[in-house]
Amino acid sequence: MALEIIVVGVQLSYRKCCLGWEKVILLCVPNPDVVIFPVFQTWLHATDSGAQLLRTVVEQVPQIYCLDGKEPNTQDEEEVVQSRLLQPLEFLLFGEDPQAGLEKLQQGSASSQLCGRVFKEGETVYSCRDCAIDPTCVLCMNCFQDSVHKVHRYKMHASSGGGFCDCGDLEAWKTGPCCSKHDSGAATAMETVRFRIPGLRERAQKLFQVLLRYTTDMLVWEESFELAAELVICNRVMEDTFYCVLYNDEHHSYDHVIYTLQRSVQCDHSEAHTHTALIDKEGRRAVKRGELRSCQDARDLIRSHSEHISLQPLRVEILHSAVMAHQSFAMRLGTWFQQIIGYSVGFRQVFCQVALEPNSELDQTSLISRLMLHDARLYKGARKIIHELIFCSLLMETEYKRLFAIEFTKHYMQLQKDFILDDHERSISITALSVQIFTVPTLARQLIEECNVIKVIVDTVMELLSEHLDANHRFHFQGYNSDKFFRIQVIFNDLRYILISKPSVWTEALRTQFLEGFRVFLELLNCMQGMEEVKRQFGQHIEVEPEWEAGFSIQRQLRHILVMFQDWCSSDVRPLLLLSFKECHRALMRCNNQPFHSEAIDYYMCKHILHVRPYKVSQEPVSIHLPISRALAGLYVQLCSTGAIGRLHEYLDPSCDYTLWAEHPLRCVVLAAQVSAEMWRRNGLSLVSQVYYYQDVKCRDEMFDKDVIMLQIAASQMDPNHFIMLILLRFELFDVFNGNHSNKDQELLKQWNRLTEEMLYLIIIVVGERYVPGISQVTKEDVMMREVIHLLCIEPMAHSSLVKGLPENESHETGLETVIPKVATFKKPGVSGHGLYEVKKECLLEFNPFFFHYSKSQHSKAEDAQKKRRTQEGSDKALRPPVPPPFCPAFSTIVRLLCCDILIHVLRRVLQRAVEDRATYWTEAMIQRALHLIGQGLSEEKTQLGGHPVEEVTFDFSLKARKIGSEHGKSVFHLLSRMKSLPSLEAQKDMIKWILQMFEVVKCLREKSSPAACMSVEQTKPEEIVPDKDKAERKRKADAAKLHRQKIMAQMSAMQKNFIESNKMLYDNMPESSQWDCAMELGELCVAVGPQRGSTPAEREVLTCILCQEVQEVQAHSPAMVLTACVQRSTVLTQCRGKTLACKETSYPLFMPPDLAVGTHTGSCGHVMHSTCWQKYFEAVQNATRNRLHAEHIIDLENGEYMCPLCKSLCNTVVPLIPLEPLTLNYENAELVGQHLTLPRWIQILSARIRGLKSVTQGSGKDSCVIPLSGCSGERKFSDSITEMLVVCATTVHRVGLQTAPNELCPRVAIMSWNTCAFTIQAIENMLQEVEKTLFGSLQNRQLAGLKAVVQFSATQHLKSSHAVIQKHFTDMFGALLPAMSSENTPSIVEIDFFHLLVGLVLAIPALYQEEAVDLRPSAVSSAYNHLHILQLVTVAHIVQVLLCSTDYPAVSGGEDGEEAKAAAELYATVSQCTSGLRSDVSGSSVAERVRTGIRPFLRCAALFFYCLTGVPPPEELSMEALCSYLALPSNVFQLFQCHSGTVSPLIRRWCGHPSIAKALKGEIQTISYPRKRNRLIDLPEDYSALLNQASHFQCPNSMDDERKHPTLCLFCGTILCSQSTCCQSQLDGEDVGACTAHAATCGAGVGMFLRIRECEIVLMASKTRGCTFPAPYLDDYGETDPQLGRGNPLHLCPERYQKLHQLWQQHCILEEIARSLEVVHVMFAFEWQML
Repeated sequence: MALEIIVVGVQLSYRKCCLGWEKVILLCVPNPDVVIFPVFQTWLHATDSGAQLLRTVVEQVPQIYCLDGKEPNTQDEEEVVQSRLLQPLEFLLFGEDPQAGLEKLQQGSASSQLCGRVFKEGETVYSCRDCAIDPTCVLCMNCFQDSVHKVHRYKMHASSGGGFCDCGDLEAWKTGPCCSKHDSGAATAMETVRFRIPGLRERAQKLFQVLLRYTTDMLVWEESFELAAELVICNRVMEDTFYCVLYNDEHHSYDHVIYTLQRSVQCDHSEAHTHTALIDKEGRRAVKRGELRSCQDARDLIRSHSEHISLQPLRVEILHSAVMAHQSFAMRLGTWFQQIIGYSVGFRQVFCQVALEPNSELDQTSLISRLMLHDARLYKGARKIIHELIFCSLLMETEYKRLFAIEFTKHYMQLQKDFILDDHERSISITALSVQIFTVPTLARQLIEECNVIKVIVDTVMELLSEHLDANHRFHFQGYNSDKFFRIQVIFNDLRYILISKPSVWTEALRTQFLEGFRVFLELLNCMQGMEEVKRQFGQHIEVEPEWEAGFSIQRQLRHILVMFQDWCSSDVRPLLLLSFKECHRALMRCNNQPFHSEAIDYYMCKHILHVRPYKVSQEPVSIHLPISRALAGLYVQLCSTGAIGRLHEYLDPSCDYTLWAEHPLRCVVLAAQVSAEMWRRNGLSLVSQVYYYQDVKCRDEMFDKDVIMLQIAASQMDPNHFIMLILLRFELFDVFNGNHSNKDQELLKQWNRLTEEMLYLIIIVVGERYVPGISQVTKEDVMMREVIHLLCIEPMAHSSLVKGLPENESHETGLETVIPKVATFKKPGVSGHGLYEVKKECLLEFNPFFFHYSKSQHSKAEDAQKKRRTQEGSDKALRPPVPPPFCPAFSTIVRLLCCDILIHVLRRVLQRAVEDRATYWTEAMIQRALHLIGQGLSEEKTQLGGHPVEEVTFDFSLKARKIGSEHGKSVFHLLSRMKSLPSLEAQKDMIKWILQMFEVVKCLREKSSPAACMSVEQTKPEEIVPDKDKAERKRKADAAKLHRQKIMAQMSAMQKNFIESNKMLYDNMPESSQWDCAMELGELCVAVGPQRGSTPAEREVLTCILCQEVQEVQAHSPAMVLTACVQRSTVLTQCRGKTLACKETSYPLFMPPDLAVGTHTGSCGHVMHSTCWQKYFEAVQNATRNRLHAEHIIDLENGEYMCPLCKSLCNTVVPLIPLEPLTLNYENAELVGQHLTLPRWIQILSARIRGLKSVTQGSGKDSCVIPLSGCSGERKFSDSITEMLVVCATTVHRVGLQTAPNELCPRVAIMSWNTCAFTIQAIENMLQEVEKTLFGSLQNRQLAGLKAVVQFSATQHLKSSHAVIQKHFTDMFGALLPAMSSENTPSIVEIDFFHLLVGLVLAIPALYQEEAVDLRPSAVSSAYNHLHILQLVTVAHIVQVLLCSTDYPAVSGGEDGEEAKAAAELYATVSQCTSGLRSDVSGSSVAERVRTGIRPFLRCAALFFYCLTGVPPPEELSMEALCSYLALPSNVFQLFQCHSGTVSPLIRRWCGHPSIAKALKGEIQTISYPRKRNRLIDLPEDYSALLNQASHFQCPNSMDDERKHPTLCLFCGTILCSQSTCCQSQLDGEDVGACTAHAATCGAGVGMFLRIRECEIVLMASKTRGCTFPAPYLDDYGETDPQLGRGNPLHLCPERYQKLHQLWQQHCILEEIARSLEVVHVMFAFEWQML
């Protein structure tokens, strides 16, 4: 019975199953004329108006999702839930037809300003480096394409999922916040909704309240066997049906779950695979339905089987069918909410209000808070629904986003604790939403003011790390859980997000809360200060390496956060920066880490006293983690740069001890020095790794660099002598330089020397490293320029290498692009490699050999490179210290270190050791550093004297250096003067000379004498400073060296000539590609066919075996010599890509179709071996490869593959070398024979012979019918080994070409040999024509030798096969030219490739001369006429084929000029008379031109074939006339028809009368136009983003879900495939293979070249099991590829590299490239290429 309901003029009909809805629908009818039943009047006025709606849901849901024992069908369920529930809900919402209501709703309403597209995993997103506020601001593909950012500096990368598009967010972009689709002026549409549809807001609010609460209750419901009371049907007993539900986890792999399901629920592999895929996608899956007991048994089995695989069993639960049904509908409501919210901004606002509404029954907890707090307990599918619902609602409205952020912050600690215990990835955790909240600048500041979010985040970290605190309240991570620790580290990202945009305006609340958060942050740093101390190990090596990665992981996480805190503080200078410095200093003073264990004592040196506590790094504990000290150094620099340093005394006691400030950073530096001196080698690699990262670019800016700054702060505040004494003490060198210590232990002396080097290096750094804003007047750009210059001084570098060597800021930017044009020039890359930057010459003045960011290896490389450069320029090798920028006032006293007494004393002692030549007490590196320090001192003094009056300059380094010391009365200057003549310091001679000259310059400046001389010394170039005597000596040496080189080259040239003369025979017998150059000199005819054929030159080919190195001449009766070769199927020339051959067992490949669908190519690298050597080598390869890991992916032993021993090319057979027979025709006899053996006579003789052979074959027994052919000679004989290799090669060609089992007796063996010969020649001709190279002379010697070997091998196949088989092949092929002899299966002339036919006929015709008793072959004259007549007949047929396949001739425009045009028109008229489909009004000249261009490739291939067959040298130029002459054809090919009209005309009629011709002309059979089009790789867009855009619109043909796909582009045909996905797998030869593998089988005959679009890499495939990756032909602006889009720079197509890929394909080198790649790259776990 149907019930008719009228709702606002809309007639609805619901069946009995929907009767519950008439109450609900009529409830909301706004039309007063509609009759409302009393029950609805009651519902309207009820206190709980949602009860009726909920009751209907309760009744309907179990009926939909519990299908009475039937297996659930997703499609059926969706249809029923739409008709019974969701459509009525929309009627209820709108109060009318939803479509009509939606139209009213959208009238006058504007679209949302925000895009809000939620990204899927792997989706490409874009960020503008010029306009984005921070790197988290991204655009989707569509918005990016329609935005101004497309022409900016952008980055692209693959999303990890969970984020959404920021288009329209005004706070995310500096400029261009909206694309053209999202107008920034769009207004909300709620007001429009309210006026146009009365009551809609109230209905929406009531409906959302009921349904969202229902959804929340069901998703967080944790009872398995029962429902809430309001969801139980009162008058119906719940059916006791249960589901065994398996949940996803991160502990078990796909295979583990499949294995478990197969053994637990008795399903096959396919069903288990389906279950597993859905579990991974949705998070859970019902794997069994039935009674409680059966489900419990299944649960126990699943747990039991999974425990055997992993220590943790799979999570499996039993759910009542009603619980399962309601949870399924709650999930469906989640997507329905998204749909409804998308209709209107008003709906979105209502939903947000409902979601954030406090619930009085649950401690004021809102529905969205309940969902958040239960997030970690939900399965993956439910999480995704909730997160997407939050994205499209709460995060799209500014006010509700703020309220949600407050809720999120309130529960932040609990959410993070739940996430730590969760085993799912963060991308599907509610905590991942923090990036959407905390990165909004205004929202972040509000959260700081209202919720003190900084304190909340830091407290969360402290709470989670509290278990790692030791008794001293310091972190100790020994035995930590790496997975849990990684999850804790992620929280630091939230702190970085909060601080990513510093405020420009400070409120008192913001300042107070920030300072409170900073104090809490300092407490975290306090727990890190001095953590994980190490103590030097003596005697025995450490047994267990201590954990160190955790501490450095936190340090790396805090790296940018520390800088951000400092930037925030510096933005509010007066109160906040000074207060923060005070708090940081107080925290440092409170630290009890690394205390002293002794009282202070006095240390004396050079009449100076230092009162300090003793401490030895080598004996006491020391820590490398000092975040508070380094934070204090950073804040101090900020005080200097902002000018607030002058007020520091108001907040800090001026009498503070700066020795304590420097103490701990100095210990770290000393620790690194001692590790470098190998004093800590017994402490293992953990300490070495810590020191490495301490100075590495990833950590150094907040570790090593800050320690240097702190030492500079101390140096600026302390007495310089005390500071140097402190350094000597901590380096444990105080006694060494105080004269109180001596030792003869060589190990200890090495340590002292190394420590002295490091100590001097530290002083160089403290005095010279001034490129820090606040320490000197430099900018960040100046700092970056200096970094780049020093990196490029090592060697020219690629852009990516430079980026890796530079520190990144919080936005992952290095600033390289702004400075690189100023300091370097760019050299573009070639076909391979990458672009390089080279430092500009004028920037080399800033090179500092002791740049403090150099590692040991970098320092050595840079020094060698610069010395080599200066030598090439003719300059001296002195690497002078550059002139640094002046210190800021607060640091200006640091330069006093250079002229302090202690440092002068140290320098004097170092130089004294060198002068005394006490080898064990000094090193060259020590002297080099001492000289650099002296140079720094002299440069500083010169700078001060040049800028100030002498009387005001207190810096007196030169005076003290000249002052006589207390030891032996020698000054530094005097020691330097003595050192310049020491042989042991020859390498430092130029530096010493420069320093002595600087002494004189400074002396002149002090004495104010000869200012002009001073200026001349200063301005003179370095090479001009060198005395004339030295220059003369240098010139003399250079001339002598040049003369010596010339003498050596002359000797080498003479030896080379002598070698060539001695081995003249070897050179004479090498195969040369220019043999034909001598043809004219010998007076021979350049004709390869017919009675005028030139002579085959007599050659002795003497070759060397690459294995045994023995020399042998190639002869027919000698042991075989073979060429390595690779046979492969090919579609390079195909005219119908994707076509497959007929069934392998029944196909008869006698006639190659003209489309060349699949050919067999044989290529060779040209390397020669003895056949016996090759057999031994092949056996050895087989034995060795079987034991190698993944060897089957490199070479296929079953298919006879191996690598060439010399060049490592992939091979699968060998081609025997067969020498050409010397042949000279008797031209007089040939001419006499030609008078009788005309074309008609020749056809008549062959026809008679063939008929006779047929009569014998058919068993008539009349021997007289077999007419023997005249002009015979004895058959050529070969040695047994050559015969054996002929069989090996032929069998391989047959097996590979037909993909069949090897069978040397198969009648198709000879055919495949001829086919591979023809196809190989066609491929070579096509390649040469494409690159516009000459046909002869362009091939390399080895390529030409390989081609000749293939032709000669194919020419001998009539000897190895049965005579009857070859004769039958010839008869069948000849029938295509002579229709009278054809069979019913003979194809028409438009269905044959005539070059394959030519090769087959020429190579098979000798079999007609064979007799049963005698092996005969045609004589030279007979062969010449055979070749001529076959070529003429085939050429005639091919010309007719060209005419029949060409229909687009221009109409006749006038009279025909020229003999050729007339002959062409006459021929065309003849052909058109024989057919009914050709036009009659065509131009003879156009026909002639079409024929010339159409047959030219055929003639070129024929010329190459006959050259390799006969050895007759070709002409130098290969014009059309020369080509015809070489082939003994008339230059006007139409003369063939005129000269042989009596023979040809009947043939044309018979050819054109074939039934297929009529079909072809009607278009029923596809024909090929000539010349054939050349295949090329598809055209790729210039901009890679266009490809990404194409991929973003790709829809998998077999799947409708929105999961991540891997769109992969076939470069052969342009098809986009869904790779690495189970949805597109198919069967190939009984195996499951991926889409790419299946496509390659048809498109490339098993070979594939694919571009993985989202990964930006090429994949080469050669079979189901082999492949490799290859760089994509897209380069960024710096000439580099970007696999996986790791750098994300804009990419553009490089035509040269794409051409290289094209040539790789055209030259059949893909297999070779794959084999070589796999040979080089060794992997532990092989990639399953067949699943690609």
